[in-house]
This record gives sequence, C-alpha cells and structure tokens, in this order.
Amino acid sequence: MNKRIWLSSPHMGGTEILYVKNAFDTNWVAPLGPNVDQFELELENYLGEKCKVTALNSGTSALHMSLILLGIKKGDEVLCQTLTFAATVNPIIYQGATPIFIDSEMDTWNISPDILEKAIKDRIKKGNLPKAIIIVHLYGMPAQMDKLMQISKKYKIPLIEDAAEALGSKYKNKKLGTFGDFGIISFNGNKIITTSGGGAIVSNNAALITRAKFLSSQAKEPAPYFHHTEIGYNYRMSNICAGIGRGQMEVLSLRVFQRRRNFLYYKRLLNGFVNIEFQDEPDIDYMSNRWLTAIMINDDHIKKEDLRLYLEKQNIEARHVWKPMHLQPVFASHPFYGDGTSENIFDKGLCLPSGSNLNNLQLNRVIKEITKAIELILIAQ
Repeated sequence: MNKRIWLSSPHMGGTEILYVKNAFDTNWVAPLGPNVDQFELELENYLGEKCKVTALNSGTSALHMSLILLGIKKGDEVLCQTLTFAATVNPIIYQGATPIFIDSEMDTWNISPDILEKAIKDRIKKGNLPKAIIIVHLYGMPAQMDKLMQISKKYKIPLIEDAAEALGSKYKNKKLGTFGDFGIISFNGNKIITTSGGGAIVSNNAALITRAKFLSSQAKEPAPYFHHTEIGYNYRMSNICAGIGRGQMEVLSLRVFQRRRNFLYYKRLLNGFVNIEFQDEPDIDYMSNRWLTAIMINDDHIKKEDLRLYLEKQNIEARHVWKPMHLQPVFASHPFYGDGTSENIFDKGLCLPSGSNLNNLQLNRVIKEITKAIELILIAQ
C-alpha cells in the first residue's frame, strides 16, 4: 500500500533538538525557564506592533485567559463565529457565559460583519449588550478586519482574534493576532509550527499580559511562602515545549511559503474542475498562511463524504470543514444569527492534505486520486 499522506503533520526544522537538549543539560525541565522567556520574545519580535506575549500550554488556555482578563462572567453574552472548532467556544462555557453564534460570509468563510452587527442590535434590543466578540481566521484566512474592528469600536465591545490557525497570515500587511484586544495562537501538533502542545495570548496591553502570566502561574503572590488572594490556573508552557517552539520559529517563514505553495499547486492543477471552488483570498489585502487548503464541491452529484472515503481508501487523509457550532448537539440551545452560509460550506467543504513536508510526488498523487474519484462518482450517476 502507498505510504500514508497526512492532512497536516508536524515538520521539524532540525534545531529544535538543540534547544531541548540544552534544557536537559541545564536541568530546566520544570515549567518555565529560559526557553519560555526567549520564545515569548521571539514571538513578540515576529508579530511586531508592540505586542506582548504569554506562552501557555494550549490555544484553548489562551482563549480562556483572554475571557478571564476581560471579566467575562456567568450570564454574560459572547458573540462567536459559528464556523470553527469547539475549542473556540468551550472557554465561553467555562466562564458560565452564553455563546451567541454568528454565521459566515462567502468571501473569506469567516464571521459576517453584516450579520454580526444585526445580532448586536438585536441583543441590545433584548436588553443584553454582548461583552465580547470572538472572530476566527479560518484555516489561516484573514477575516474582514476593517469592518469587524469598526463594529467593535462602534459598540465598545472587546474583540478577540482566534488566530490559532493563522500565525504568519496578514491583513493589509499587518500580522493576524495583533488587531483585537487579544490575539490567540495555537502550537498544537498539526499547526503551521508546533511546540507539541501549546499556545499563546497576545496583546499590546503590557499590563494585561503581565496579569496573564500571573494568573496562568496559579496566581502565586510574591511572598516567601505560597500566598494566594485569587484563583489561578496551571496554564503556563513548559521549558521543554518552548525549546521546540524556538527551533520552529527559525523556519516559520519557510513553512508559510511551503503551505502557500501547496495551495497554488492544488489550484493550478484542479482549477479545470468547474465543480471545485477554493477558499481563496478576496484581494491583495488578504494574505493567508494556507494552513489548510480547503475546497467546496459545488456539484449535487458529488458528495464530499464519498470523496473523503475514496481518498481514505488510497491512504490519503482529508477532513471535513468544521461542523458549525450551532449545529452541534452540545450547543443547540444557544442563539444563532445567520443565513445558511456556514451550513453550505460545511455541506460541501473538504480540507486537503496541506503539510509543509509534502513533496510534488505526494501532491500529484492526491490530485490524481481526486481526479479519478470525481470521474468515477460522475460515471456512476
């Protein structure tokens, strides 16, 4: 059987082991340490915009910490993009708040500014001014940040960027994760760079980032004994994981180039299929890192699950686009504002193998099997 082609596997650059070995050699294997400090500094330098960073043990922890720092509490409402992974929503529930799900627009597949504003007006009419907005840069594609920032400022609602999938992406040449009150990054094993498991919270408010470091380290007060005046969290990144991250930062720009190359390769060779539509950049203001190349199958005769299963038989991993949160049984009781766009994307959307370690032979194999699958499915009709 052909060797497995994964959706998005980790891709080491080679120097990660040196930072990890240094952590072992100096016995810095406990949480925190020099690698964490340097990794945060390297992220700050990369993101620019006078950003400050706290490295945490997951993107979910980072999102949860941002809600804590905004004072989100039980009974509050948080506006949230519905087309995303559950980790975007779960921290809202952790705080006892209510997610209000907002549909996408087709240009970027991200949260619709028009529907968002309609939802805000309706929640205000109902007597509830939402306390935060969480937008997601889906698969690395920038959301319509100008419009979204205008809405955030107009209604004085803090905005959180879930840029878990979007490190290296830009909107109007400004890196994602640096627009909102907080930005969230993930370094999970399948992301564009990884620390095995990890995340980061980003803000240009240095005082809030200092507080994030305090709260995520069990809120230990500066005393000669363990003294606590408020609830803390065990959310900090380990020195070992940060060592992997430091090595990964050295190849981040290359990884963005490689993922974008994958997208262009797919698009060039699959563009002849009128029934395949790519999640594409609307114009030159948008620069996606192309963490995942996502397509829609716009043909009623071709079901995305049939295509996915065919690829799986060929030992090729493809994945459905995220199932919208308002369709998830666990969130079914929460309000939703939309026009069916995210449901349409889910019904027809599929993510193709997109790892930065894919070579031309593997990409050609994926393309060949997609072509064969579509032909077989159409012939069978």
